[in-house]
Amino acid sequence: MKKIYYIFLAVMVLCVACEIKLRPNDEAQNKIEVLRYDRLESRYLTTGDFSALQEMNTEYAIETRTLIENVLKLGAVYEPDINSKFLNFYQDTVLQTIIADVETQYADMDDVNKALTQAFGRAKEALPEFVIPKVYTQIGALDQSIIVGENIIGVSLDKYLGEDYPLYVKYYAKDQRATMMRTYIVPDCLNFYLLSLYPLHDADQRSQQEKDMHMARIMYAANTFVGYKAFSTPYVAQVEQYMKAHKDLSLADLLKQ
Repeated sequence: MKKIYYIFLAVMVLCVACEIKLRPNDEAQNKIEVLRYDRLESRYLTTGDFSALQEMNTEYAIETRTLIENVLKLGAVYEPDINSKFLNFYQDTVLQTIIADVETQYADMDDVNKALTQAFGRAKEALPEFVIPKVYTQIGALDQSIIVGENIIGVSLDKYLGEDYPLYVKYYAKDQRATMMRTYIVPDCLNFYLLSLYPLHDADQRSQQEKDMHMARIMYAANTFVGYKAFSTPYVAQVEQYMKAHKDLSLADLLKQ
């Protein structure tokens, strides 16, 4: 009897040891660390550092093309004078101030990395087809906050400088400013990424209520994955009540409705 006990104890110790050994590898595989494209961008736009531009065009070719062509709409990246256009565009004093403030506020993003890892990890567990995307940061021109591509998310840090940021107070309404904070980066990333994975088919032919309800399902899922109510609307409240009444319905099925 003692022999069986010791064998069982040895197996348990081995299992625990294996779990301890494997768990960090699992977490490392799913860990998200935002790529600081904004730092290269800042170097080039404030000092004209050509090496920073070269790295932007080689290591971050897709991100650079998206920024120049789709966000800023300055022209095609292959145009001979596009680099000058790009540099001159950001010489505006307001944009130079924004670049400096982004560098100060986002000198460290460990909290965002941790929150992204946790939220996207929950999404991957709940949604079988979910692929954890690459996330990078950039400095736009107060246009789009989140840019979503195929398994890639771009975060425009210039849209997350705080609801009391002087420039926001001057140009944005109070309800808009309430979401232009650091704490909304992760919910917004999830929200727009989920929307790209679960689009509303034939959206042009749908009623406004159908569009609102679909968006509410996306927001409800995002709230679930971040672990708090980042998005709160009457439609989101309806979805929440619906899910409470249908406890056997999975989030994957809800998003596919």
